[in-house]
Amino acid sequence: MFTFFVVYILKSLSFTDSIGRKRLIRQADRAYTFRSISSAKATLMMICSPSKYISSQARLVLFEILRLEGEEHLKHLLYFLNFVFVGDTSRMPDEFQMLINLMGLTCYSALPQFYRQVVSNGGVKAILAFVRWWLDNGLNVEKLSLTSHLQNASKEATCCRNDIEDWEGQEIHLLLAVWSLAEVIYHHKADGLEIDIFAGQALYGKEQFIKDIQDICISTRSSGLRSYCSYLLSFFGCYGFPSKLGKRIMLAFGEEHHCDMSFILRNGPSVNVHQVVLLARCPSLLPPRDPSDKEKTAESNGSSGRQFTNKCQRAKKEVILSAQVDEQAFLKLLDYIYSGYLQVEGDLIRKLKMLAKRCNMHPLLQLLCNKRPMWASSVLSFDLCHALGPAGHDFSDIILEAKSTEDTRWTCSYCYFSMPHVHAHRVILSSSCEYLRALFQSGMQERSLNYVLRSPIPNYELTLKVPISWEALRKLVIWIYSNVTPEPVSGCLWDNMDVEKKITELQPYIELRWLSEFWVLDDFQNECLRVITSFLDSPELSIKVIQLSADFSEWTLVDIAAKRIAPAYHTLRRSGALDILDEGLVEMIRMASVRLSQE
Repeated sequence: MFTFFVVYILKSLSFTDSIGRKRLIRQADRAYTFRSISSAKATLMMICSPSKYISSQARLVLFEILRLEGEEHLKHLLYFLNFVFVGDTSRMPDEFQMLINLMGLTCYSALPQFYRQVVSNGGVKAILAFVRWWLDNGLNVEKLSLTSHLQNASKEATCCRNDIEDWEGQEIHLLLAVWSLAEVIYHHKADGLEIDIFAGQALYGKEQFIKDIQDICISTRSSGLRSYCSYLLSFFGCYGFPSKLGKRIMLAFGEEHHCDMSFILRNGPSVNVHQVVLLARCPSLLPPRDPSDKEKTAESNGSSGRQFTNKCQRAKKEVILSAQVDEQAFLKLLDYIYSGYLQVEGDLIRKLKMLAKRCNMHPLLQLLCNKRPMWASSVLSFDLCHALGPAGHDFSDIILEAKSTEDTRWTCSYCYFSMPHVHAHRVILSSSCEYLRALFQSGMQERSLNYVLRSPIPNYELTLKVPISWEALRKLVIWIYSNVTPEPVSGCLWDNMDVEKKITELQPYIELRWLSEFWVLDDFQNECLRVITSFLDSPELSIKVIQLSADFSEWTLVDIAAKRIAPAYHTLRRSGALDILDEGLVEMIRMASVRLSQE
């Protein structure tokens, strides 16, 4: 432990030297920059360690080092971060110096002895201005992670790289700004002080700031940034993780369509809910199964699989809420179940904690306790995929049938339908897809929709025939139920595939882009485009993608792939690699090559 703190003291000294420099770091100072970033990260990690002993000792050491010139160093780093206010781009540090300054500000904000100086020296205003500036200009700033300066791609084997977005992500500047602001507010609350972070500045009001942080939480791919956005929002009475899927499912809350259960409140009114959503999010709220239901779904003799309840005409269950349950807290709990997010203040938080504990909703209980996120810890996600498993089959009211292929061999443990299919749920499908919502809610009787819907089991689950392969359907359903796009294998597994195997991996995404246009799934369409373009790693693969995309009339994708191989057009033409394409497609590649040569 002694050696550990000696190393920490050296890191802290190096860190204070880096934030105390009176000039911007020049390009020639990169070695110094990298050492400074490592020292700053080590300092930050230790003062925010989940170990109370390490954290307290680290803060004490850093405070002693900063005791004499700490406020001067703080003013110095804020001087450069204030370039947003003054509009002087000459004061704007490069991405590495900006990273060091933001880590320094976060360390100051996390020190009980210095958080007041952060406020008095305009630190909060600088952070708010930086957040606003980043949202407007972040696309033009080189994205970094805290370890990007240590990577050497030329010496690093592809199989050794983790291509999945790490916890820090590449928006580390924004993560540090949000983290720093959360630390300032936390220490004020811990000391029983009130702070109005919006006082004395016109850039942000409370409502707009909360909306911006929610939007960051929804859009970022960084788990760490999502964690600290959620932590920051908790100081404003907002708990959980806002998400696109949660917003969509929340629209179904209380609706009569597809609801199969209602909670009867003490004073008379009822709240419509969906058992499949409760199953995926809070199974404790589901009533015990009726013995008659078990008999109806018991396995029958012979090979016909299972017998089914009539799911199109299933009776709606009613559950009377106990008089001991606080109705306001219960409704807030349902808000969280349906959206993954809720707003609550005052004594209602205590009541909601009790309810969350009784319902075994430990993630919500942890959120309400307002604990600082742990570095690299797992992050909650709004995910309904549990409903796709065996437990969700009893609540299924529609079957999604994939396009058949010659080598299709299919068996289902739940039913005797022999085509590739998924037992799905209309409430979830319609929440994510306007096309399906309109189809399910149209005034037409379902029996009149034989061109789309039919039932393999008379009077029971209806089937929607989806004109895509099973691989594509599986990816579509996962996205609808989790808002996560499954990606092909990467690293060595991808690199060692031949072109035919690679195009087999990418074909489902091309199918899904085509389907997404008709089903008005704009977000998913863009996700499929992102996946396809990120895996176009050779001219041969691009040619195959052009050929297949043209079959689906996916001209945007054809154009992108054509631009990718435009530099090699003449070589490919001479080698005969383009002979598999129609003349019109070859002409598109030639025109892309001509435009490239004219730039």
